[in-house]
Amino acid sequence: MGLQLPYGNLDSSLRGLAGQAEGFGRFAVGGQNGAVYPVTTLADDGPGSLRYGCRKKEAVWIIFQVSGTIQLSSYLSVSSYKTIDGRGQKIKLTGKGLRLKECEHVIICNLRLEGGVGADADAIQIKPNSHHIWIDRCSLSDFADGLVDISRQSTDITISRCHFANHNKTILIGADPSHVGDRCMRVTIHHCFFDGTRQRHPRVRFGRVHLYNNYTTNWGIYAVCASVDSQVYSQCNIYEAGHKKIAFKYYKEKAGDKDEECSGWIKSEGDLFVGETESGLVECGGEGSVFDPCEYYQKWTVAPPTHELKHYLQHCTGCQHICLPSHSLN
Repeated sequence: MGLQLPYGNLDSSLRGLAGQAEGFGRFAVGGQNGAVYPVTTLADDGPGSLRYGCRKKEAVWIIFQVSGTIQLSSYLSVSSYKTIDGRGQKIKLTGKGLRLKECEHVIICNLRLEGGVGADADAIQIKPNSHHIWIDRCSLSDFADGLVDISRQSTDITISRCHFANHNKTILIGADPSHVGDRCMRVTIHHCFFDGTRQRHPRVRFGRVHLYNNYTTNWGIYAVCASVDSQVYSQCNIYEAGHKKIAFKYYKEKAGDKDEECSGWIKSEGDLFVGETESGLVECGGEGSVFDPCEYYQKWTVAPPTHELKHYLQHCTGCQHICLPSHSLN
């Protein structure tokens, strides 16, 4: 029996991505109900630019008719009901990153985000109160702060088939222990390759996070960290340590509405700890300490953590050479 993978047929039509994510972001429709907007210039702003399309108030499905690097001079704000669809071209964003602020129903697909010299921001910042977000098949590296930061009650987010490399603080979910409203946050991360990034794969405060079929290797501090009331369900992932052996860490912090410090909880089911890797797993504090994904969604594509899965994640994650499905500009 071959390796079971998600999203096998979603490149057969332009809008086939809409509403097809697995996990908490599964209802994100992006610009499904809007016109197609073609990016025709690599300029940072102006008609035909990516920024111009992202600021439109109406639903828009953004495609690219050019390839190359877009040098962003400031955060690129993405408004609600947008799909940024990089299939068919080679698009790299550099200098600054994307900001999803108080928006909903955004899909970001097949982009390369590489901070480079002078980058002083997150690659993708999701806050506050943003929801129904799907980030798929993106390559993220070399920014000054985080690669993906999710906080301030942003929720129902899926990150899938992404490649993270050449970075320190990779994914942060919940920015500060004083923001107790972040207990609402729900994030799914699956089929991603954390390629020697140092920490935060992810680090979680308060939120509920489902990790499955990811490959995390050669971290510098830890693979996954659970802090202040967080719940992490780690399922059929591959953890392969380098110099630092322990995969799971627990950091105690004091929530803004509590008197004593506490860490979070991690449940590991079917994970593979390769070679000298130590899980570092602490026994959960009784039934109900970590959520069950089945309470929120019934189906997801999970495979055993085999060498075949590892090979796939090493070679088939991140920005891919994918043809843009046929479409009209209506």
